[in-house]
Amino acid sequence: MSVLRLDCTKCDRTYAPGAVLNLCTTCDAPLFARYDLERAAKTLRREALATRDRSMWRYHEVLPVADPAQRLSLGEGWTPLLATPRLAARLGMKQVWVKDESGNPTGSFKARGLSAAVSMAKVLGAKAVCLPSAGNAGSALAAYAARGGLEAHVFVPRDIASLFLLETRAYGAHVETVDGLITDAGKVCAGLAREHGWYECATLKEPYRVEGKKTMGYEVAEQLGWTLPDVILYPTGGGTGLIGMWKAFEEMEAMGLIDSKRPRMVAVQAEGCAPIVKAHEEGRPDAPMWQGATTHAHGLRVPKALGDFLILRAVKESGGTAVCVTEAEIVQGTKDLASAEGLFAAPEGGACVAALRKLHASGQVTPEESVVVFNTGTGFKYVENMAPLW
Repeated sequence: MSVLRLDCTKCDRTYAPGAVLNLCTTCDAPLFARYDLERAAKTLRREALATRDRSMWRYHEVLPVADPAQRLSLGEGWTPLLATPRLAARLGMKQVWVKDESGNPTGSFKARGLSAAVSMAKVLGAKAVCLPSAGNAGSALAAYAARGGLEAHVFVPRDIASLFLLETRAYGAHVETVDGLITDAGKVCAGLAREHGWYECATLKEPYRVEGKKTMGYEVAEQLGWTLPDVILYPTGGGTGLIGMWKAFEEMEAMGLIDSKRPRMVAVQAEGCAPIVKAHEEGRPDAPMWQGATTHAHGLRVPKALGDFLILRAVKESGGTAVCVTEAEIVQGTKDLASAEGLFAAPEGGACVAALRKLHASGQVTPEESVVVFNTGTGFKYVENMAPLW
């Protein structure tokens, strides 16, 4: 294990690595893995990366599983960062890139986090893993559990698209549908995890899933020649990717890979479930539970994120913002990306395109600024629930 220690993200409590830990035992906040960055910087050098494996594990010095033989990998990461000049012109911008996560194993960015989390679960001796999911996380957990010979338990809202159920069960996972939203599925999952001793991989309820997600930040920097864009738009449900990238930028600067320049981080949400937007507008350090959450972009249908204070902290520290878009705008954003650039994005990616249009129209993003928009998954998985809006 390459982790030096685990730090609480709220209080001063620290923990030694090697034990099965979920949240801080003092304040129930998420834990962050910390590394010996001075040591890592000796080998994690720009020139060394040229010959490394084209996966997220190319940054192995700052990932939790040191032994390559213990990494449960399906080739996740090193996704394309695509220049999108026709989309940029359509939006009135000059430099827009799309970080396209749709080519990951199981079709979404969830593969990154679950590769790291399930690998660590096995290293720590777990025999079974579990999480609540809106779809993509469940299929990714199931795939990596199958890769590692672990039992997987996935809990999903009852209105989930049938494709996700079929895929997740195909990997051998036990899938249970739950009335309500992902928060309701999370309560059932947590209770059964305690009862049966399963390793819980829910968003930020263990320290390692965010480590896989942070590699998106490393890749954006490397793919842009170790400079960062002016703005990053990220679809934000649980927000682990945004939180992870903000952590990655801090690590990269400490290792001398980038300077102190940071992008403005934009958390993008759906109008029917926008707790981060509301909290940001009100200047709150955390977000209240969003009542009656609804959106066809199910990855954004998270009424209460465990890491809400970390999302809001990153947005504030970066000078960024949080913005919500309507269902019609999400569909239009998805169509714009497809028709302009040939990318059939998940609705969460379409939401980011729509958000960029709004930010440009309001002057919060200027035409000359460089922008990276995240598409977190393939649109093919969403045909069933998006078809009524198309």
